[in-house]
Amino acid sequence: MTSAFRYDHDARRILLKRLAREAYRRGQFTLASGRESEHYVNCKPVSLSGSGLALISSAMLDHLDAQAVAVAGLTLGADPLVSGVAMAAALVERPLNALIVRKQAKGHGTGAWLEGPLPLKGALITVLEDVVTTGGSSLKAVHQLRKAGYVVKRVITIVDREEGGATAVAAANLELVSLFRLSEVSSAAEELNR
Repeated sequence: MTSAFRYDHDARRILLKRLAREAYRRGQFTLASGRESEHYVNCKPVSLSGSGLALISSAMLDHLDAQAVAVAGLTLGADPLVSGVAMAAALVERPLNALIVRKQAKGHGTGAWLEGPLPLKGALITVLEDVVTTGGSSLKAVHQLRKAGYVVKRVITIVDREEGGATAVAAANLELVSLFRLSEVSSAAEELNR
C-alpha cells in the first residue's frame, strides 16, 4: 500500500494559510443559518482541490474515533470530506467507509436518507463537517444516523465559527473536534494581508 500523507505541525500551518487565503472573506454576509456576519468561510475551494483535500483528510483521520467503521456527513459540504477521509484510511490500511446523508429522503426507489455501504446497526460512525456555526447541519446528519440505528459520539469540523455550534453539539451528547477556530483563520488572513 502507498503510505499516507503525514499531517504534522508544518502541514497544519500550510492548511491554515490555505484556509485563510482561499476560504475566508471579511465583509457583510448572510450565513446559511440566516445570521449576519462579517466573517465568511467557504472551505470548498480547499476541500475540492487535491492537495487541500489531502491535508484535510489526513488531519480528520488523526481525530477519528478509533472504533469508527465509517464517516458520514450532510451533503454537499461533507461530500469531499467523507470520501477523502475514507481514502486516507485506506492508504494506511484502516477499514473505513464513507456515507453521505441526504438533506431529504430520496424521492424514488428506496426513499433512502443514507448513501454508501451501510454498516451493521449499532456501529460507531463519526460525522464530518466543513464549517460549524449553529451545529444545525451536523445535528441533522447525526439525527438521521441515530434514527437508522448507528452510534455517533463525535463531530469533526474543519472550522468552528465559535457561534454556539459547540454548545449545541454538546447538548446532543456529542464531542466537537475542530481543526481550526474562526479566530485562528481570521488572524492568519490578517497576517497574510500585512
